[in-house]
Amino acid sequence: MQSDDHSVHPLRPRMRGTAPLAAAGERSAGATTTSGLGSVMHALAVCGYGLWMLLGLAMALGIYSDGRGEALVPLTLGAALVSLGLLLAVLRLPGVPDWHGWRFGQMHRPTREALVALAAYLPMLAVAALARGDNVFWATRVASLVLMLCSLSCLLSGDHHDPARRLLDQQGKSILLPISRIVAGIYSGGLWLWSCVMAQDPGERPGLPWVLGLLILALLQGLLESVRWQTLPNSRPAAGAQPWSSGRFLAAVLVYAVPCILLLLAHFLRDSLWLAATAALSGLAGLCIEQKLYDRALARLDEHLHD
Repeated sequence: MQSDDHSVHPLRPRMRGTAPLAAAGERSAGATTTSGLGSVMHALAVCGYGLWMLLGLAMALGIYSDGRGEALVPLTLGAALVSLGLLLAVLRLPGVPDWHGWRFGQMHRPTREALVALAAYLPMLAVAALARGDNVFWATRVASLVLMLCSLSCLLSGDHHDPARRLLDQQGKSILLPISRIVAGIYSGGLWLWSCVMAQDPGERPGLPWVLGLLILALLQGLLESVRWQTLPNSRPAAGAQPWSSGRFLAAVLVYAVPCILLLLAHFLRDSLWLAATAALSGLAGLCIEQKLYDRALARLDEHLHD
Protein backbone atom coordinates (compact mmCIF):
# COMPACT_ATOMS: atom_id res chain seq x y z
CA MET A 1 0.00 0.00 0.00
CA GLN A 2 1.25 3.43 -0.93
CA SER A 3 1.85 5.81 1.96
CA ASP A 4 1.91 9.12 0.07
CA ASP A 5 -1.88 9.50 0.08
CA HIS A 6 -2.34 11.52 3.24
CA SER A 7 -6.01 12.08 2.55
CA VAL A 8 -6.57 8.38 3.10
CA HIS A 9 -4.32 8.17 6.16
CA PRO A 10 -5.00 11.34 8.16
CA LEU A 11 -3.64 9.92 11.41
CA ARG A 12 -0.64 8.06 10.07
CA PRO A 13 1.90 10.76 11.02
CA ARG A 14 0.65 10.84 14.61
CA MET A 15 -0.09 7.15 15.07
CA ARG A 16 2.96 5.63 13.44
CA GLY A 17 4.70 3.32 15.84
CA THR A 18 1.78 3.11 18.25
CA ALA A 19 2.27 -0.54 19.08
CA PRO A 20 -0.06 -0.44 22.12
CA LEU A 21 -2.98 0.44 19.85
CA ALA A 22 -2.19 -2.43 17.52
CA ALA A 23 -1.80 -4.85 20.40
CA ALA A 24 -5.02 -3.69 21.99
CA GLY A 25 -6.83 -3.99 18.69
CA GLU A 26 -5.57 -7.54 18.20
CA ARG A 27 -6.44 -8.57 21.75
CA SER A 28 -9.79 -6.86 22.23
CA ALA A 29 -11.33 -5.59 19.02
CA GLY A 30 -10.14 -8.56 17.04
CA ALA A 31 -11.67 -10.95 19.53
CA THR A 32 -15.01 -9.21 19.52
CA THR A 33 -15.30 -9.27 15.74
CA THR A 34 -14.80 -13.05 15.65
CA SER A 35 -17.25 -14.11 18.33
CA GLY A 36 -19.11 -11.02 19.51
CA LEU A 37 -18.70 -12.11 23.15
CA GLY A 38 -16.75 -8.96 23.95
CA SER A 39 -19.66 -6.83 22.75
CA VAL A 40 -22.07 -8.90 24.84
CA MET A 41 -19.87 -8.48 27.93
CA HIS A 42 -19.73 -4.72 27.34
CA ALA A 43 -23.51 -4.40 26.97
CA LEU A 44 -24.25 -6.61 29.98
CA ALA A 45 -21.88 -4.60 32.18
CA VAL A 46 -23.36 -1.27 31.08
CA CYS A 47 -26.92 -2.45 31.78
CA GLY A 48 -26.07 -4.11 35.09
CA TYR A 49 -24.04 -1.28 36.57
CA GLY A 50 -26.53 1.26 35.29
CA LEU A 51 -29.34 -0.60 37.05
CA TRP A 52 -27.38 -0.79 40.31
CA MET A 53 -26.44 2.88 40.06
CA LEU A 54 -30.02 4.06 39.61
CA LEU A 55 -31.34 1.77 42.33
CA GLY A 56 -28.62 2.84 44.76
CA LEU A 57 -29.28 6.50 44.09
CA ALA A 58 -33.05 6.12 44.50
CA MET A 59 -32.71 4.19 47.76
CA ALA A 60 -30.09 6.59 49.13
CA LEU A 61 -32.45 9.51 48.49
CA GLY A 62 -35.38 7.61 49.96
CA ILE A 63 -37.52 7.93 46.84
CA TYR A 64 -37.62 4.26 45.89
CA SER A 65 -40.62 2.06 46.65
CA ASP A 66 -40.70 0.42 50.06
CA GLY A 67 -40.62 -3.35 50.32
CA ARG A 68 -37.94 -6.01 50.48
CA GLY A 69 -38.99 -7.57 47.20
CA GLU A 70 -38.88 -4.20 45.43
CA ALA A 71 -35.18 -3.96 46.28
CA LEU A 72 -34.18 -7.60 45.84
CA VAL A 73 -35.59 -7.98 42.33
CA PRO A 74 -33.45 -5.24 40.68
CA LEU A 75 -30.44 -6.18 42.81
CA THR A 76 -30.67 -9.78 41.61
CA LEU A 77 -31.27 -8.77 38.01
CA GLY A 78 -28.30 -6.40 38.07
CA ALA A 79 -26.13 -9.13 39.59
CA ALA A 80 -27.18 -11.51 36.82
CA LEU A 81 -26.31 -8.97 34.10
CA VAL A 82 -22.93 -8.14 35.63
CA SER A 83 -22.03 -11.72 36.54
CA LEU A 84 -22.76 -13.12 33.08
CA GLY A 85 -19.80 -11.19 31.72
CA LEU A 86 -17.66 -12.37 34.62
CA LEU A 87 -18.75 -15.96 33.99
CA LEU A 88 -17.81 -15.74 30.31
CA ALA A 89 -14.37 -14.47 31.30
CA VAL A 90 -13.88 -17.18 33.92
CA LEU A 91 -14.79 -19.93 31.45
CA ARG A 92 -12.11 -18.57 29.07
CA LEU A 93 -14.12 -19.37 25.97
CA PRO A 94 -12.49 -18.70 22.58
CA GLY A 95 -12.75 -15.06 21.57
CA VAL A 96 -13.51 -13.74 25.06
CA PRO A 97 -11.46 -10.59 25.80
CA ASP A 98 -10.00 -9.53 29.12
CA TRP A 99 -12.43 -8.78 31.95
CA HIS A 100 -11.62 -5.23 33.02
CA GLY A 101 -8.06 -5.79 31.79
CA TRP A 102 -7.67 -9.04 33.74
CA ARG A 103 -7.36 -12.40 31.97
CA PHE A 104 -8.12 -15.31 34.24
CA GLY A 105 -5.45 -17.98 34.45
CA GLN A 106 -2.76 -15.85 32.83
CA MET A 107 -2.48 -12.82 35.10
CA HIS A 108 -2.23 -13.71 38.79
CA ARG A 109 -2.93 -10.19 39.97
CA PRO A 110 -6.23 -8.47 39.11
CA THR A 111 -6.06 -5.01 37.61
CA ARG A 112 -7.32 -2.00 39.51
CA GLU A 113 -10.47 -1.92 37.36
CA ALA A 114 -11.14 -5.61 38.08
CA LEU A 115 -10.78 -5.00 41.81
CA VAL A 116 -13.29 -2.14 41.63
CA ALA A 117 -15.71 -4.38 39.73
CA LEU A 118 -15.34 -7.15 42.32
CA ALA A 119 -15.72 -4.67 45.18
CA ALA A 120 -19.10 -3.56 43.79
CA TYR A 121 -20.57 -6.88 44.91
CA LEU A 122 -20.00 -5.99 48.57
CA PRO A 123 -22.42 -3.00 48.83
CA MET A 124 -24.89 -4.92 46.66
CA LEU A 125 -24.94 -7.73 49.23
CA ALA A 126 -25.15 -5.18 52.05
CA VAL A 127 -28.20 -3.50 50.49
CA ALA A 128 -29.83 -6.91 49.97
CA ALA A 129 -29.27 -7.77 53.63
CA LEU A 130 -30.43 -4.39 54.98
CA ALA A 131 -33.57 -3.99 52.85
CA ARG A 132 -36.35 -4.69 55.35
CA GLY A 133 -39.54 -3.16 54.05
CA ASP A 134 -38.51 0.51 54.01
CA ASN A 135 -35.46 2.59 53.17
CA VAL A 136 -35.38 4.96 56.14
CA PHE A 137 -32.68 3.10 58.07
CA TRP A 138 -29.45 5.10 57.81
CA ALA A 139 -27.30 2.01 57.17
CA THR A 140 -29.49 1.06 54.21
CA ARG A 141 -29.05 4.51 52.71
CA VAL A 142 -25.28 4.48 53.26
CA ALA A 143 -24.95 1.04 51.64
CA SER A 144 -27.12 2.22 48.74
CA LEU A 145 -24.93 5.29 48.28
CA VAL A 146 -21.80 3.13 48.24
CA LEU A 147 -23.44 0.83 45.68
CA MET A 148 -24.19 3.82 43.48
CA LEU A 149 -20.61 5.12 43.73
CA CYS A 150 -19.07 1.70 43.04
CA SER A 151 -21.30 1.21 40.00
CA LEU A 152 -20.40 4.68 38.74
CA SER A 153 -16.69 3.86 39.21
CA CYS A 154 -17.13 0.67 37.18
CA LEU A 155 -18.71 2.61 34.33
CA LEU A 156 -15.99 5.26 34.47
CA SER A 157 -13.11 2.78 34.55
CA GLY A 158 -14.60 0.36 32.04
CA ASP A 159 -12.97 2.14 29.10
CA HIS A 160 -9.42 2.05 30.53
CA HIS A 161 -8.44 -0.95 28.39
CA ASP A 162 -10.69 -0.02 25.48
CA PRO A 163 -8.57 0.20 22.29
CA ALA A 164 -10.71 3.14 21.19
CA ARG A 165 -9.37 5.20 24.08
CA ARG A 166 -5.93 5.58 22.49
CA LEU A 167 -7.48 6.71 19.24
CA LEU A 168 -9.59 9.29 21.07
CA ASP A 169 -6.56 10.35 23.12
CA GLN A 170 -4.84 11.26 19.87
CA GLN A 171 -7.71 13.63 19.07
CA GLY A 172 -8.21 14.95 22.61
CA LYS A 173 -11.69 13.42 22.80
CA SER A 174 -11.13 10.60 25.29
CA ILE A 175 -13.72 12.16 27.62
CA LEU A 176 -16.39 10.87 25.22
CA LEU A 177 -15.93 7.25 26.32
CA PRO A 178 -16.75 7.61 30.06
CA ILE A 179 -19.56 10.08 29.36
CA SER A 180 -21.05 7.76 26.77
CA ARG A 181 -20.85 4.77 29.13
CA ILE A 182 -22.49 6.69 31.98
CA VAL A 183 -25.36 7.93 29.82
CA ALA A 184 -25.79 4.49 28.27
CA GLY A 185 -25.78 2.95 31.75
CA ILE A 186 -28.42 5.33 33.08
CA TYR A 187 -30.59 4.88 29.99
CA SER A 188 -30.37 1.09 29.73
CA GLY A 189 -30.42 0.68 33.52
CA GLY A 190 -33.55 2.82 33.62
CA LEU A 191 -35.24 0.50 31.15
CA TRP A 192 -34.38 -2.54 33.28
CA LEU A 193 -35.47 -0.78 36.49
CA TRP A 194 -38.76 0.05 34.79
CA SER A 195 -39.16 -3.66 34.05
CA CYS A 196 -38.54 -4.50 37.71
CA VAL A 197 -41.15 -1.98 38.87
CA MET A 198 -43.67 -3.38 36.38
CA ALA A 199 -42.94 -6.92 37.61
CA GLN A 200 -43.81 -5.88 41.16
CA ASP A 201 -47.00 -4.06 40.09
CA PRO A 202 -48.01 -4.93 36.50
CA GLY A 203 -50.87 -2.43 36.55
CA GLU A 204 -48.61 0.52 37.42
CA ARG A 205 -48.06 3.06 34.67
CA PRO A 206 -44.76 4.92 34.32
CA GLY A 207 -45.12 8.54 35.37
CA LEU A 208 -44.64 11.37 32.92
CA PRO A 209 -41.29 12.48 34.50
CA TRP A 210 -40.00 8.91 34.16
CA VAL A 211 -41.04 8.74 30.49
CA LEU A 212 -39.62 12.18 29.66
CA GLY A 213 -36.37 11.39 31.48
CA LEU A 214 -35.76 8.20 29.50
CA LEU A 215 -36.69 9.92 26.25
CA ILE A 216 -34.17 12.69 26.93
CA LEU A 217 -31.51 10.11 27.82
CA ALA A 218 -32.21 8.25 24.58
CA LEU A 219 -31.70 11.48 22.61
CA LEU A 220 -28.48 12.30 24.48
CA GLN A 221 -27.12 8.78 24.05
CA GLY A 222 -27.88 8.90 20.33
CA LEU A 223 -25.95 12.16 19.98
CA LEU A 224 -22.97 10.76 21.91
CA GLU A 225 -22.89 7.62 19.78
CA SER A 226 -22.99 9.72 16.63
CA VAL A 227 -20.05 11.81 17.85
CA ARG A 228 -18.15 8.66 18.81
CA TRP A 229 -18.52 7.28 15.30
CA GLN A 230 -17.43 10.60 13.83
CA THR A 231 -14.11 10.28 15.69
CA LEU A 232 -13.10 7.47 13.33
CA PRO A 233 -11.04 9.37 10.72
CA ASN A 234 -11.98 8.74 7.10
CA SER A 235 -13.87 5.73 8.39
CA ARG A 236 -16.43 5.48 5.62
CA PRO A 237 -14.52 3.60 2.92
CA ALA A 238 -11.32 2.66 4.73
CA ALA A 239 -12.39 1.28 8.08
CA GLY A 240 -15.79 -0.02 7.12
CA ALA A 241 -17.61 2.37 9.45
CA GLN A 242 -20.25 3.56 7.03
CA PRO A 243 -22.32 6.50 8.27
CA TRP A 244 -25.59 4.55 8.18
CA SER A 245 -25.10 0.90 7.34
CA SER A 246 -27.91 -1.59 7.76
CA GLY A 247 -26.31 -2.82 11.00
CA ARG A 248 -26.16 0.64 12.54
CA PHE A 249 -29.72 1.33 11.45
CA LEU A 250 -30.89 -1.88 13.13
CA ALA A 251 -28.96 -0.98 16.30
CA ALA A 252 -30.53 2.49 16.38
CA VAL A 253 -34.01 1.01 15.98
CA LEU A 254 -33.43 -1.46 18.82
CA VAL A 255 -31.74 0.98 21.21
CA TYR A 256 -33.84 4.10 20.64
CA ALA A 257 -36.93 3.67 18.47
CA VAL A 258 -38.43 0.51 19.99
CA PRO A 259 -37.95 1.46 23.70
CA CYS A 260 -39.20 5.02 23.17
CA ILE A 261 -42.33 3.86 21.36
CA LEU A 262 -43.02 1.27 24.06
CA LEU A 263 -42.48 3.91 26.76
CA LEU A 264 -45.11 6.13 25.20
CA LEU A 265 -47.53 3.23 24.82
CA ALA A 266 -47.00 2.11 28.43
CA HIS A 267 -47.94 5.58 29.67
CA PHE A 268 -51.45 5.04 28.31
CA LEU A 269 -51.90 1.28 28.70
CA ARG A 270 -52.28 -0.92 31.74
CA ASP A 271 -50.60 -4.28 32.33
CA SER A 272 -47.49 -3.00 30.57
CA LEU A 273 -45.02 -5.55 31.96
CA TRP A 274 -44.46 -7.06 28.52
CA LEU A 275 -43.83 -3.58 27.10
CA ALA A 276 -41.16 -2.87 29.72
CA ALA A 277 -39.47 -6.26 29.28
CA THR A 278 -39.45 -5.89 25.50
CA ALA A 279 -37.97 -2.38 25.74
CA ALA A 280 -35.18 -3.54 28.07
CA LEU A 281 -34.28 -6.58 25.93
CA SER A 282 -34.41 -4.48 22.77
CA GLY A 283 -32.01 -1.94 24.27
CA LEU A 284 -29.61 -4.70 25.33
CA ALA A 285 -29.63 -6.28 21.86
CA GLY A 286 -29.07 -2.90 20.23
CA LEU A 287 -26.12 -2.14 22.52
CA CYS A 288 -24.53 -5.46 21.58
CA ILE A 289 -24.90 -4.76 17.86
CA GLU A 290 -23.68 -1.15 18.14
CA GLN A 291 -20.59 -2.13 20.14
CA LYS A 292 -19.78 -5.03 17.80
CA LEU A 293 -19.96 -2.74 14.76
CA TYR A 294 -17.79 -0.12 16.44
CA ASP A 295 -15.19 -2.71 17.49
CA ARG A 296 -15.12 -4.08 13.93
CA ALA A 297 -14.68 -0.60 12.46
CA LEU A 298 -11.91 0.15 14.94
CA ALA A 299 -10.10 -3.10 14.13
CA ARG A 300 -10.29 -2.36 10.39
CA LEU A 301 -9.03 1.16 10.95
CA ASP A 302 -6.09 -0.19 12.98
CA GLU A 303 -5.22 -2.66 10.22
CA HIS A 304 -5.51 0.08 7.61
CA LEU A 305 -3.21 2.47 9.49
CA HIS A 306 -0.56 -0.20 10.08
CA ASP A 307 -0.68 -1.80 6.66
